Amino acid sequence: MKLLEKCLGILYPQTCCFCGQISKTAICRECQGKITYIKEPRCKCCGKPLSVEEEKFCYDCKHYEHFFDQGKSLWLHEGIVRKSIYQFKYHNKRVFGQTYGKELYRIYAEQMSSWEIDVIIPVPLHKKRRRKRGYNQSEIIADVLGKLSHIPIEKKTVIRTHNTKPQKELNHSQRKENLRHAFAIKKEWKTPRNVLIVDDIYTTGNTIDAMAKLLKEKGVQKVFFLTISIGQGF
Repeated sequence: MKLLEKCLGILYPQTCCFCGQISKTAICRECQGKITYIKEPRCKCCGKPLSVEEEKFCYDCKHYEHFFDQGKSLWLHEGIVRKSIYQFKYHNKRVFGQTYGKELYRIYAEQMSSWEIDVIIPVPLHKKRRRKRGYNQSEIIADVLGKLSHIPIEKKTVIRTHNTKPQKELNHSQRKENLRHAFAIKKEWKTPRNVLIVDDIYTTGNTIDAMAKLLKEKGVQKVFFLTISIGQGF
């Protein structure tokens, strides 16, 4: 097995998920210095970084009701992080999901334990979009998290019933309307206590909120989320 791994390493050397250069680590040293890991102070609800330490919540979480309980993300959605995720989603760079998932677990394993997660649910894609893309990027990240944490993953519990417009093209109110009735839960489902939603990017939280609202209507007590990147709070 070790010989096979060495041979595969020669044939398919590991590359950095940000710059694409061959690297001994999944994130090369140069790119490590270019990415911003989210640290305190951060919003107590969505986890966006805050510029003022005395603040507890970002602007969005102060002004809009959320149905999820708490969430956190790895990196600020800017620069090479933004480019890497774009490649991951739209240019078949599925292997990047392995790095993202491992980093999420490395940083947030203790947090996941304190949340007492029973089930991991990736944000689903509509069947038309999945057919076009060939994969669901959130499932790839969830698979890694589930394998490392030994928490079961449910990929078919929540279904995307409408092929909604891309959220990035809409304003806040339009995003909420766009996701109205966008998801459904299969009828025969043994409701867990705490659920972790996994997605690639957190912006306003409307997608996660729509899922969290539905999950809580079905009896889930607490809904948390983890994403690769997130926007700036203030």
